[in-house]
Amino acid sequence: MYRKTLIISSLLGALFLSSCSLQTLAIRQMEPIFQNSADALFAESDYELAKQALPANLKLIEGLLQSEPDNERFLLLAAQGYAGYAMGFLEDEQPQRARAIYLRARNYALRALRLHQKIDWRKTPLSQIEKQLALCDDDALPALFWSGFSWAGYINLSLTDPQAIAELPRVQAMMKRVEELDASYYHGAVYLFKGTIYGMKPKMLGGDPERAKFWFEKNLQLTRGKFLLTYIYLAKYYAANIMDETLFDEYINKVLQYDTPDEPGLELLNAIARQKAKRLQAMKDELF
Repeated sequence: MYRKTLIISSLLGALFLSSCSLQTLAIRQMEPIFQNSADALFAESDYELAKQALPANLKLIEGLLQSEPDNERFLLLAAQGYAGYAMGFLEDEQPQRARAIYLRARNYALRALRLHQKIDWRKTPLSQIEKQLALCDDDALPALFWSGFSWAGYINLSLTDPQAIAELPRVQAMMKRVEELDASYYHGAVYLFKGTIYGMKPKMLGGDPERAKFWFEKNLQLTRGKFLLTYIYLAKYYAANIMDETLFDEYINKVLQYDTPDEPGLELLNAIARQKAKRLQAMKDELF
């Protein structure tokens, strides 16, 4: 009787393991499909179409993560997708909702980052964080970037929250490491982050519009002026900051009158820039 029970248990265990292996195999075979889907989405130039399509894709990825929670590719797709959704479609009109979505993106990115360095990136002392960051290599770069990008987006919408502001040094340390590894990653967005830091702070707290301009223009040099979101940052965090209406209009028109075909992979990001330009143009009287 014992032997029969042991045989049955072994068979059931083998079936269970086989089922898990098949499920894992099936999920991993879907990775390139979802990567291609994400690439197609960011190649979409129709703003409204992308806005409607993105949430459904993200929920599918979240469903797959329920079955394979440590799948780095899906974690990064979720982080990038939610961060892009917050930045492109929510933060200007629904900032409170955008804050929550940025946090969701950050949490997925930090889960991916913990696959490389198994520490609590939110609670570990900053001095230890900096030591761990020095150990991060190119393989950790995507997780590092999306952690910093989404975390920074949350903080930028939480400037009245002292607890959120207190987390900024962690993000700065992350983005510093991103710059060390590859400053050109994701269209040189690390330079937009650095410029925004100088542009959003008042001068008494270290803000410096000219330093902001320096970093934004560094991004323009890197992207050859084809990444239109940079002009949005220049208009918002530099021209409006120094109260230069003429320069503000110049940056906005750079986006709205851009008539060169978008480079592959920039279609959606440039469509988002055009929407943001129209919004900034409409609220010009509030800024000056």
